[in-house]
Parts: sequence; structure tokens; C-alpha cells
Amino acid sequence: MWPAGAHRDAAGRLVIGGVDATALAERFGTPLYVVDESVVRGRAARIRAAFERAAAEAGTEVAVYYAGKAFLSGAMVRWMRAEGLAVDVCTGGELAVALAAGAEPTALGFHGNNKSVAEIERAVAVGVGTIVIDSEIEIERVADAAARAGRIQRVRLRVNSGVHASTHDFLATSHEDQKFGLPLARAVELGERIRSHASLEFVGLHCHIGSQIFDASGFAESAERLLAAHAELSRTAPVPELNLGGGFGIAYTEADDPDPIEQIAERIVGRVAETCARLGVPVPKLAFEPGRWVIGPAGVTLYTVGTVKAVPIEGGERRYVSVDGGMSDNARTALYGAAYTARIASRSSDAPAALSRVVGKHCESGDIVVDRELLPADTAPGDLLAVAATGAYCWSLASNYNHQPRPAVVAVRDARARVIVRGETVDDLLARDAGLEASADHDPTEGAHA
Repeated sequence: MWPAGAHRDAAGRLVIGGVDATALAERFGTPLYVVDESVVRGRAARIRAAFERAAAEAGTEVAVYYAGKAFLSGAMVRWMRAEGLAVDVCTGGELAVALAAGAEPTALGFHGNNKSVAEIERAVAVGVGTIVIDSEIEIERVADAAARAGRIQRVRLRVNSGVHASTHDFLATSHEDQKFGLPLARAVELGERIRSHASLEFVGLHCHIGSQIFDASGFAESAERLLAAHAELSRTAPVPELNLGGGFGIAYTEADDPDPIEQIAERIVGRVAETCARLGVPVPKLAFEPGRWVIGPAGVTLYTVGTVKAVPIEGGERRYVSVDGGMSDNARTALYGAAYTARIASRSSDAPAALSRVVGKHCESGDIVVDRELLPADTAPGDLLAVAATGAYCWSLASNYNHQPRPAVVAVRDARARVIVRGETVDDLLARDAGLEASADHDPTEGAHA
């Protein structure tokens, strides 16, 4: 759950990347996102090596894309490219970040269920490596944009395999009744339609079965279903690639027990190779899109405790520990009941454990950071609280609810810390409010009702 190498020093303070968490809070304030750069890069290298090893045993190659939606910044893009990962983006904004950070356009994939015409035109114009077709209408949109630009655009077709990941409904993305992708039954028809456009190069099918998945079984079953359509499409022209998506899970609590990524890679690719042999088609080049697996365990969020109060519940009491952030910096608990692990980071304690709920400062009863945790009974205002495994989908889902400025992101490595995303201030929030602009000839009461 915690970044590799995180530990407590002699005074009981949490140390991440060689930097004392208390010193980080004093220097940068709280709430604060902390990311251990060495852990991020190490996990990126590990997952790439795992899939490359499995692919080599199957006689093929693999491309590993980092799913930028989990957490994207200029530094993150550079880290991923340095570790040999391509980058997936799904909006024009994410594309802009990746390009500004120096990523080669050919190393980018562009997802999204509702890409605007402008976004498609931009992606084609800069030479994005692959665009994922998510609906019928996008076939013509991408083809037209590529024809106007005088390019042949590589595309994948996203289909739903019907394999339902064992995860929250909001995280399962390959069942039929949802917004992503197209029915697998239409894969051959739509693949041939893509091939009918001279400005498009059909490189293969794509599927994503969900997120926070702990083993290979769902991926393997999905791959077998996709390969049936892949084989049929291969009868008329080569289909060089197959993208099986991402969604590899991580541990947020002690109850979570994901399989090692090496085992997952071996089993998925093994099933692909077996199925291809049975169908009589070459093993295609494979692609995978991890996001959470790479960045999630490398992140820790630091908060300062503001108030503590006991609330009676059946059979005892629950202590509500309120911190200076909440659903504005971590929406996952409120969004789909995500579970987290929290610890006091500024000291050690011999006090007995007390059933606690870590909550935010927002005007919502559902503003919960950690629903259930055993924290020391002497947890008190001023304590520094650390929440583990917040690298993924926390900063990227952050908001200004209740006009709360979004926290900074600080990278730590080799006992040094640096800001990689600047935190917002109240002045930043006020600067965007056009209604606060001063005007000498405007009466602020004009038009007001008595």
C-alpha cells in the first residue's frame, strides 16, 4: 500500500523517498499529494519488463502505454517515456500536456468516447500514433480529418467483449449497456468499413474490461473472444495488433491481494498464444494500458487533523477525524465507495486503536476520505495524517468544491523534494471569477430587486 522504502524514523515520523513527511507538510502545506519518483519509474520498468518477457516467450512484441487519465503532468510524461512506455490520452487537454512535455506524437494513443472534431483534427495533424475508434460516427470523422491532412491515420476499433470485470459497476467497462466501445458482434463489419477508407490504417481491435482487477482470468477470457473476430478479419488482410487495455489492480487496504504483475502477464499472453494457435493465426503484437498500477502505490496524501469527535453507534462509538481536505482532493470514496488506509505520519503512538472515520471539511455528509480505520485513540488536532495509495485518480479527479484550492503535487527522490504541479491559492480562484472584476462605471447594485 505504501511506497516501497517508506518507513518511520527514530522519532516515529513517516519518511517517503528519503524525505520526512512532517518537513514536507511544513514546507509545502497540507493537503499535499506526495509522489515517490523512484517508485513510479520502478513500477513502470517492472510492468514493461513483465509483458516484454511474456511476449518474447510467445514469439511476439508488446507496447505498454501509460494511461494518462490516472495522473498526468509534464514530469509524469517524461518519466514514462524515459522508462520506455508510450502514453495514452483521452482529451485535447491531455494531448496538449503530453506534447508540451516532449512526448513524440507517434508514442501517443488517443482514446475517448466523444472526441470533438477539433480534437480529432489536432491529433491527426500532429501525427498521433494511434486513434481509438469508439463509435461508428468516428470512422468517418477520423477518415475525413486524415484525408484533409493528407495523412494515413493508424486506428484501433474499441469493442466490448462482454466480459464483466469483478469490480464496482462504475469501473466495469466491457458490459454491453455502457458508453464505451461497440458490440463485439459488429467488429468484423466495422473493421472492414475502416479498411474501406484510404486515409485509415486498421491496426487491430481494442478492449478494456474494467479497473482494479486482481488476476488474469477476465483478461484472458476477453482476449479469447476478441481473437475470434481478429481471426476473421485476418482472412481478408493482416491485423497486426491486439490491444487488451489495462485495469490491473493494486492494494489499497490489507484485504486487497492482487496477483503479481509477472504472473498476470504470463497468463494473459499465454492464453493469447494458445488461442492463436487454435485459430491458425499469427500471434499479433500486443498492447496494454496500465495507469493505476504504475502511479497508484507511489502516491501518498498528507493532511492535517483539524477536529476529532466521538459519535455513538450501535455497540460503541466511532471517532470522526476531520482533515483539511476531503472530496475535493479525493473523490473516489464518495464516487464509488473506495477503501483506503490511513496512518498518523507525524509521530508514533502506543495508544489503543479506536474505530475512526476520516472525513473532509466539505459541506457534504458523504465527504469521507477513509470510511473505516483503526487510528490511535490519542489522535488529536494538529496531527499529520497520511493516506496511502493515492497516486491514481485523486489529483486527476480533484475539484474546487466549496472553493477549496487544489493541492500541490510534490515529487520526492533521494531525500529531495520538488513541486511538479503547483498548488492553487485562493487568489487563483478569485482571478477566474469574472464577476469580481472591478469596473468604475458599474454600480454593483444595478438590477438588484428591492
